[in-house]
Amino acid sequence: MNQQALPQLQRLLMIMARLRDPKQGCEWDLAQSVQSLAPYVVEEAYELVDAITRGDVLDWQEELGDVLLQVVFQAQLAQEQGDFDFDQVAGVIADKLIRRHPHIFPEGRLDKPRLDLSPEQVSAQWQAIKAQEKALAQAARLRLGLPEAKPAFLDKVGAGHAPLLRAEKLLARAAEVGYEWTDPKAIFAKLREEIDELEAAVDEGLSIEALQDELGDVLFCATNLARVLKVSSEQALLGGMEKFKRRFGFIEKKLRSEGESLSSASLAQMVALWNEAKSSGL
Repeated sequence: MNQQALPQLQRLLMIMARLRDPKQGCEWDLAQSVQSLAPYVVEEAYELVDAITRGDVLDWQEELGDVLLQVVFQAQLAQEQGDFDFDQVAGVIADKLIRRHPHIFPEGRLDKPRLDLSPEQVSAQWQAIKAQEKALAQAARLRLGLPEAKPAFLDKVGAGHAPLLRAEKLLARAAEVGYEWTDPKAIFAKLREEIDELEAAVDEGLSIEALQDELGDVLFCATNLARVLKVSSEQALLGGMEKFKRRFGFIEKKLRSEGESLSSASLAQMVALWNEAKSSGL
């Protein structure tokens, strides 16, 4: 069959299966794992949000495709491991949407007219559904021999946030029970301690995993400082990135005016121009 004649989703699934074929697949795709792909899920989601924010319809379409690719790729890996497949993923979310909207799909059917409920009734219905889903999830865990899920105090902060915002929320949650440092000077001292530990890890030639662990401590401590100073770490980082872009753009423009390019300029030239940009207020 002509692949172009296939429904596009089926075609995409077939392409992904071919890319993962041990004999005829792509080396890069074959080398990937669930863990190695995880960062791309976040990256593609951010790029989608950026396209939506900019109002770029073509980029919006393309980035939606990139997000869909991550779902298809992960489902392919799960299928190879015998865990589940794409059809089951689609079925789970379809069932959830029907289950959570019984007034839209009476008796779980798509061919029945919706029920007219008040906002209060919909809200009460939603709370009942959430309680039912929690009970069903616990029962499923027991059937699979998994331990009963007992949320810890910090589990209330879900994973559905960007890392910096999630770090702030974790710190704020801990502060609710008095676990916090309110003196910025104490956090500055802790931050210096974490930086010293990172530097020592670099000097000792520790593994990438160890360096990542130490750097994580530095970043988390810096986020705590932002929270205590009542500064948004996300906005601070965004501002820092925009500043970097402005100053680097100055370097590029200045080099071009002198008949040079970024690739031909030396680091010393670029640093000098960076300092010029900084002193000029950029």
